[in-house]
Order: sequence, then structure tokens, then C-alpha cells
Amino acid sequence: MARYPKSITERFHGTPEQLAAGLVGDPPRRWSAVVVDDYDPSWPLRFETTRAALTGALGDLVLAVEHVGSTAVPGLPAKPVVDVDLTVPDSDDESSFVPVLAPLGYRLVLREPWWHGHRMLVSAADDVHLHVWPPGAPEPIRHLLFRDWLREHPSDRDLYAGTKRRLAGETVDRPGDYSLAKNDVIDAIFARIFAA
Repeated sequence: MARYPKSITERFHGTPEQLAAGLVGDPPRRWSAVVVDDYDPSWPLRFETTRAALTGALGDLVLAVEHVGSTAVPGLPAKPVVDVDLTVPDSDDESSFVPVLAPLGYRLVLREPWWHGHRMLVSAADDVHLHVWPPGAPEPIRHLLFRDWLREHPSDRDLYAGTKRRLAGETVDRPGDYSLAKNDVIDAIFARIFAA
């Protein structure tokens, strides 16, 4: 565990109240239900198309763009939404990226400065969640660690897949609870990552 600083090893779980307070405008349509699909090999291509559009629009503002989340793990069932981590010089400076991304169909849906400066935009089709972070934010580092671990450890990938499918069924009447309900399993997997 000494390899990673405390800012990386200690995950922060937002409360439902904090998540609700961060909402900007109407929630995306896909948030009204949780659908977990079998892995789709077209997801990486959707990411590459998204990355090209982001770098073309934002140019030098792009410090990093990564495909994260379940759609970035071959063989892992997922909600059919590609998660992208975008690092920009200052995520608080929304005027530098939100208006530039609007012509591409993105709209700001979450403003969470208390969570490492996080902003989230969604694509017009609600099939891309664009997470915007400042340099040095720990969450994108955790995203990469989790993604890469699941790619290399099929037993944890299968554990996570089973958990996702089970919780999608258990939270069918409360889709907003789905993400928070995964935390125990995610934390257990992170414990193995940090112990490795």
C-alpha cells in the first residue's frame, strides 16, 4: 500500500444528497433505469471517435483523455454508456470547455467541485459520460487502476459483472441507488489492487 498516497487509497463516497445537489438541469434519460448489457466490442471504437472529437474541439486544453468504466474492460457487461475521463488545466473554468463542447452535442449535467473538481457532461444521445477533472485529481488515477486490474484479473471482472447484474435487478425501482450500491465490491477490489 505504500506505493500509493492516501489521496489515492482512500475513496470518497458522495452522499445521495451531494449527488442531487450537483445536478445541473434535467438528468439524462438513461438515468431513469439501469440496463446492463453484454460487452459490446464497438465500445472502444465509440471511445476513439469521442477522443478524436474532443481533441479536435479542445486542442491544447486536453491534457489527457482515457476510456474508463466498464465499457473499457473487454468481456465486462456494462450500461451501454462510454465513460471518458478528460483532464483539462482547470475544471472550475467551465467557460473554457462547456461552450466549446456544446456544438458537439454535450451538455453539463453535474457540477461537483467538492469531489476533486469533477464536472460531467453527457452526449446528445446520452451514450457518453464525459468526466472532466483538473490535473492531479485522484479519481482518474483510481479509474485507470480499476480498469487495468479488471482487464488483467478475470475473477474480479466476473465478481464485478455478477454484482452489477444483481444490483441492476435489485435497484430496478431505485435506479439512483445503483452506483452507490456497488461501493462494497469496488472497495474490496481496490483493497486487492493496493495490496498487490
